[in-house]
Amino acid sequence: MPRIFDFAGREVERRQTVAGLRALKRSGQRVAQTTAETAEEAAAAEEAGVEMVVCRGANVRQVRAGSQRLFVTAALGFTQAVTADEMLRAAFDAISAGADAVITARGYEMVRMLAAESIPVVGHLGFVPRKSTWFGAVRAVGKTAAEAAELWDRFRRLEDAGAFAAECEVIPAAVLAEINRRTSLVTISLGSGADADVIFLFASDICGESSKRPRHARAWGDLAKLYRAMRDERVNALAGFRAAVASGDFPAAGEIAAIPSRELDEFRARLGAVYKDDK
Repeated sequence: MPRIFDFAGREVERRQTVAGLRALKRSGQRVAQTTAETAEEAAAAEEAGVEMVVCRGANVRQVRAGSQRLFVTAALGFTQAVTADEMLRAAFDAISAGADAVITARGYEMVRMLAAESIPVVGHLGFVPRKSTWFGAVRAVGKTAAEAAELWDRFRRLEDAGAFAAECEVIPAAVLAEINRRTSLVTISLGSGADADVIFLFASDICGESSKRPRHARAWGDLAKLYRAMRDERVNALAGFRAAVASGDFPAAGEIAAIPSRELDEFRARLGAVYKDDK
């Protein structure tokens, strides 16, 4: 496992590095990426053998508490950092906290600024949910020759801006396959087929947390069933508590603190004396 120094100067082990991901393009191998926002989720991903996770920039420290070996990409939200100074600060905060890269769907100049500081930057191409008004619907991007050509131009511009990778969301698989052969960017496929360097799927989809999943997702678990069972168990327990309160069954003798009879009698006598004095 590669040993490197992270951006805070700590000597660490990582399952992947930027150099390692770039080398994937020549190896024919692929790695897996999912999401994690907590230490527990990161620990589970590491134990499962996943190499990479994405988290919100504010949650990097929590994720690192769960795993020191995962390659962590910090997502810089639109409202988290607006100006160039804020973007630079947010990126440095994330990598100083332990992130290995940042991902942003902002413009090429923002990417260029971050890359100029040797911060590994991942762009976001294809269907970008927060920009879906430009596409007119939730749909694949690149389904016509003209749109695919425009998408290819965006890849080249992102590459020129200094990004090392691109999250490729809901791009026709055949289109991404053609682009992947022609770009030096590490391609991260989210619903864009298997001809990419990294295959990405949200943990909520993988674990079956919702009965409604996008077409590109597959579930290997059924956490939704467990959540329903937990909810039912919680409601049943609370209803039992409420019924016991109403019937007088709770609290029972074994669930309350006792006081010796002599002490209770003395306490009552003192209360009586105080009551007389008040009269």
